[in-house]
Amino acid sequence: MKPTELDPIWEEAWKSKLILPDQWMESAESIRAQGLTIATLNGSFDLMHAGHLYILYEATKVADCLIVALNSDSSIQQYKSPDRPFIPLEYRLQMMAAIGWIDYVTWFDEIDPCVLLEKIRPDVHVNGVEYGNECIEAETVKKIGAQLHLVDRIPGLATTDILTKILQVHSIRQ
Repeated sequence: MKPTELDPIWEEAWKSKLILPDQWMESAESIRAQGLTIATLNGSFDLMHAGHLYILYEATKVADCLIVALNSDSSIQQYKSPDRPFIPLEYRLQMMAAIGWIDYVTWFDEIDPCVLLEKIRPDVHVNGVEYGNECIEAETVKKIGAQLHLVDRIPGLATTDILTKILQVHSIRQ
C-alpha cells in the first residue's frame, strides 16, 4: 500500500502533528506564544520498542510540548548504514504521531540535529544517557541557552541489542 492510499481520516490525523522542516521556527514561535515550554528529542526510531517509548515518555516530563524529530532516510543511510532504515520515514513519522503524548513530529536531513535545534530553540533537549553530556548536540544546546536532559536506557532494549538477537536467532535456525 502506498502512503497516498491510506484512509483519509488517518492521513489527516497523523499529519495534524506534522511540522515540515521549513516551518520549524514558525511552529516553535507559535508554541511559545501560547506560554508553553518546548522539549525536543531526535533519533531514527527505525525499529520501535519499549526503550523508545520510555525515553519519549520521560521527555514529556521536562516541558509542556514535545517535538520529536526523525532522521530522514538519507540521514540514516549516511550515519548508520546504506541498508537502513528498515522503515521509511513517512511510516516512522506516522508511528510517532500515533503516540498520544507526542505533540509534534518532524524530520531533518542532516546527520545531526543541530540545525533543527538552532531553529526550534527548545527549552530542553532530551537524549539517551548513553550519549552523555558531551553528545553531538551539547554545544548547540548550550549556545541556544537550553538544558540537556539525559534519560537512562532500559537494559537490553537498544535497537542494536535487538538486531543482534534477531541475527543470532536467525543464524541458529539456518
